[in-house]
Amino acid sequence: MGNKARIIGVNMVKFAKPGAHEPYEIMGAKAIQGALEDAGIRYDQVQQAFAGYVYGDSTCGQRVAYGVGMTGIPVFNLNNYCASGSSALFLARQAVEAGIVECALAFGFEEMKPGALGSAFSDRTSPVGWIHERREQLAPQLPEEPPRAIKAFGAAGWEYINRFGANPDIFAKVAVKSRNHAINNPYSLFNKPLTVEEVMEATPMYPYLTRLMACPPTCGAAAAIVCSEAFAARHGITNAVEIVAQSMTTDTEATKLDLLNLVGADMTRRAAQQVYESAGIGPEDVNVVELHDCFTPNEVISYEGLGLCPEGGAERFIVNGDNTYGGKYVINPSGGLMSKGHPLGATGLAQCTELVWHLRGQAGKRQVENARIALQHNIGLGGACVVTMYRRT
Repeated sequence: MGNKARIIGVNMVKFAKPGAHEPYEIMGAKAIQGALEDAGIRYDQVQQAFAGYVYGDSTCGQRVAYGVGMTGIPVFNLNNYCASGSSALFLARQAVEAGIVECALAFGFEEMKPGALGSAFSDRTSPVGWIHERREQLAPQLPEEPPRAIKAFGAAGWEYINRFGANPDIFAKVAVKSRNHAINNPYSLFNKPLTVEEVMEATPMYPYLTRLMACPPTCGAAAAIVCSEAFAARHGITNAVEIVAQSMTTDTEATKLDLLNLVGADMTRRAAQQVYESAGIGPEDVNVVELHDCFTPNEVISYEGLGLCPEGGAERFIVNGDNTYGGKYVINPSGGLMSKGHPLGATGLAQCTELVWHLRGQAGKRQVENARIALQHNIGLGGACVVTMYRRT
């Protein structure tokens, strides 16, 4: 696969709270049309399409794509929980690099309900039930009342604080940082500044975890056009962004060993290492990062999994401001899931869109100066982790 894939078009619709959104097929079609316009190509030039979503019937991807055109191309529907959008991008990139197609479309969308995530199929074995059973075995002293996602990421945050002796306010400081970034993002759902005290004093959800440390459920869509270098050259596209390396990992037996691994720390570590090795570029060369901050403890854990700071070094990293403008990295300049929201199937492609904007110099007031290398991290329990490195061409 010597043919590196290029991203030539991206777009996202502004995410909305459940009940305030358009139908999924409308949001999805708008995202695709915007990405095509951004690329400057027609839909009939796309040869395959990959759709990521979680809460929807089979062939929802076709329903969205048909709103743009009915060209008879293959449309694949993907459900990899919160990593569904990045999984669509992974397959689109793979199809291009393998020479199967010259131009592919990755898109993701979601219509969500208010409140914590729940299962759509309560009459059969849960694909993530084993994670929660293992969490109870590892930390039987922790509360059992909250919904499962809160318990999983809350337990990981609890474990991090106790293992490394970190100050619990680091989770609040991350929320404040993300909201400060969101102020300059017109696609952010929440852009009111926060203080550490406000976050710490918000409604408790779990030990060391408050409501302002959790992302909101939202609805939305995003899309990316992926093509070969030859396709981009043939169409006179000069602002393409290269996918330098990409890796998807799933769980191993190591997942069962501790509470951090149960929410993807080991998957993140392995995916990041594979990307750095494949790219020949280390974390020290990265300028801007969009990572999966469904809960602020997961952002903290992911700093270390991605190799942005040493194990146990996240507190110093945060206190030194190395996760924001003026520091080593700008992490979640969009405001992250914490500020934009988290429509599961759209999240990974919205992260991709944000990073492409930065590498092109199109991110407005939140632009990371001289951004050349970008890193994306998108994770779903059950499990899948996709890490992607991009480079300005």
